[in-house]
Amino acid sequence: MSSTAPAAPAVPVMLPWLGEEEAAAAAEAVRSGWVAQGPRVAAFERAFAEHLGVPHAVAVSSCTTALHLALIGAGVGPGDEVVVPSLSFVATANAVTYVGAVPVFADVDPVTGNLTAATVEPLLTARTKAVVAVDQGGVPVDLDGVRALVEPRGATVVEDAACGAGSVYRGRPAGATAEIAAYSFHPRKVLTTGEGGMVTCRDGELAARLRRLREHGMSVSAADRHAAAGGAGVLETYDEIGFNYRMTDIQAAVGLVQLGKLPAMVARRRELAARYRELLAGTGARLVADPEHGTTNYQSCWLLLPDGAPDRGAVLAALAEAGVSARRGIMAAHLEAPYKGTARVPLPATELLTHRSLILPLYHALTEEQQDRVAGALLDALRRS
Repeated sequence: MSSTAPAAPAVPVMLPWLGEEEAAAAAEAVRSGWVAQGPRVAAFERAFAEHLGVPHAVAVSSCTTALHLALIGAGVGPGDEVVVPSLSFVATANAVTYVGAVPVFADVDPVTGNLTAATVEPLLTARTKAVVAVDQGGVPVDLDGVRALVEPRGATVVEDAACGAGSVYRGRPAGATAEIAAYSFHPRKVLTTGEGGMVTCRDGELAARLRRLREHGMSVSAADRHAAAGGAGVLETYDEIGFNYRMTDIQAAVGLVQLGKLPAMVARRRELAARYRELLAGTGARLVADPEHGTTNYQSCWLLLPDGAPDRGAVLAALAEAGVSARRGIMAAHLEAPYKGTARVPLPATELLTHRSLILPLYHALTEEQQDRVAGALLDALRRS
């Protein structure tokens, strides 16, 4: 019989905080017989809008579909240009291509990882129809500066708040001050519905149009038809080409529970990030932090490796060997095959961050013992330089 102790389970990079409440809410939706878009989706929309303090929220199937609809709502189409950060998940640029427009890649602030007015301005042209400003990794973008630059030129700023639920910008929830914002509820995000997203906006007519577009362009939703005496005599029309971008009531039931847990989730993540900062003090590694204009939810706890550190790939390999599941830093879309060679200006901060940063494990149930293991493994990897 071997006396070798079993290896400790690997520390995952992310685990959603899901429990019996979410399971019960999803089961209740199933038992109700209404599992497609219905009353729970409407309730989730109202609760999310109230949480943000905005007039309208439209639930959809993902943040990618939310961005697609937001750009349609902003009037973006073929021949237009949309300034986006390259330092973002590729969906940000892809949504621009879906409407036939051209993504124009801007550099980011090397500390926050976000667009600024200074990085956007050199790329504005007569064809610029919109700017997509991302709350990268949960760090709120300084939206006021970008809007002050862009909106006088007749362009729209869409806030890609995919990672932003629970972050704060100038005293308000991230995305709350945008004319149009898009959110993600993917399992890697702080608030999850499995898959799903939300568009928020201030214009009632736009919200009504987005509700139609998410459901094939129907003038009357399926839920409203069924509510009207079983649908008898209610005939819908299809006045423009729409999409199947609906959220289900099962997802919305989970989302309602998650929204109630959001403050606790963010508080715990901020507590863990502060402890990482203490454990890694003196290494020269720079952990993402709150910007001057707000607070981050630490959706991604990324750090920039110090000068003289081993190659990022070697660090990730050393962490994996120690049973720690870390990830490369945020991707740069302009280095991927569909967009390679399209950047119009150098993007030095973007390329530094994408090549020299990594994402540490951070989730609600992370224990101090696990966090010590992560920090210890990273310190050992950095000492190999």
